[in-house]
Amino acid sequence: LHQILKDATLYFSRSTPNLSMVIPAMDHIDSVFTNGIIKRDTLDPAKRTLNRYYSLTDTSKVYRIAMVLHPRHKLSYFKSAGWEEEWVETA
Repeated sequence: LHQILKDATLYFSRSTPNLSMVIPAMDHIDSVFTNGIIKRDTLDPAKRTLNRYYSLTDTSKVYRIAMVLHPRHKLSYFKSAGWEEEWVETA
């Protein structure tokens, strides 16, 4: 748990992060939380916090616009990440 959060913090602190990397980073962290072998009582607060911040990306169209305009991502990221078709259309 500590390492994945440390890696994300260092990534966004050191390099030149951009908005198109926020959602993939959050998805990666969520995947580690979901598939990792971490005690549930340790994970619950972290998962709630991640979900709260993830839901905040819905309040701003900027994240989705950055993803769609990014040459590597476009709509394919949302589709490959398993987003519901309605969400992909909204993006």
